[in-house]
Amino acid sequence: MSNSRTQLKGVLILLLTAFIWGTSFVSQSVGMESVQAFTFMGVRTVLGATFLVPIILVRDFFENRKLDEKQLAEKKVADKKTLKYGIMLGIVLFVATNFQQFAFYYSSAGKIAFITAMYMFFVPLVGLFFKKKIPVVVWLCIVTGFIGLYFLSFTGGGIGAVNKGDVLAFICSIFFTIQILMIEKFSPECDGIKLSCVEFYTSGIITLILMFIFEEPSMPSLKAAALPILYSGIMSCGIAYTLQIIGQKYCEATIASLLMCMESVFAVLSAAIILHEKLTGREILGCSLMFGAILISQIYDIIKSRRAENKN
Repeated sequence: MSNSRTQLKGVLILLLTAFIWGTSFVSQSVGMESVQAFTFMGVRTVLGATFLVPIILVRDFFENRKLDEKQLAEKKVADKKTLKYGIMLGIVLFVATNFQQFAFYYSSAGKIAFITAMYMFFVPLVGLFFKKKIPVVVWLCIVTGFIGLYFLSFTGGGIGAVNKGDVLAFICSIFFTIQILMIEKFSPECDGIKLSCVEFYTSGIITLILMFIFEEPSMPSLKAAALPILYSGIMSCGIAYTLQIIGQKYCEATIASLLMCMESVFAVLSAAIILHEKLTGREILGCSLMFGAILISQIYDIIKSRRAENKN
């Protein structure tokens, strides 16, 4: 039972991650009405990183008091590794998030969400090059989830002509694929909160540099976008991306990508609850297909884990 429980822990954490990302989508859109792309993304990402600093300092203060000299030395070595991996992740995150943010200038939110979520396909495809076997049931769940995402995002039907924003979102999807696979590789060796903090500071500092070069941020515009930036920075960056790193320690990358695509479902549901927007038939169908795909994938994983345990 231990394997399935560990898997369940990862599933619940990543679903919470998707929920936070989905509910923060509105704040991201509202914030862009007052500030430009680099300004919004840079400030929110650095804010998310700074939110984690006191948590890390307080936790380390109490933990270090319990460690001997050898354990402290080992922790310093691990922290150096976390710094290196965090910088690498931060560069990838910088590219992914900013390409997505600039896509809003040219394309609709629905199309951007759909194209970005193509990492649900890309993650298992890349895994094939590393000889990772993806069961047929999981592939069927991915295809079903992808169809559900289409119905959820393209409420008017039809993809239509490809524009510059679609291309930017496609590039974003590729880099999110890289980020998911990198986290799967790095997270077992690192402290999740520290890795997340370094990742955000790296991405945020690069973005702020570009903000000062290409944009003209002002205090009045930042004040106007303060609440959306605070919510997006603390909840989406500081908490949700950290949960992603922690959750992926207990969940394989292909299943993780499928779970995190639920952000689109939660975005629609939160808009219906908070903004009293009615769900269309297409959106209800899309949500149902995605929920069904994830449910089946998890039932399959539990059955597979129990069979493996019975053999042992």
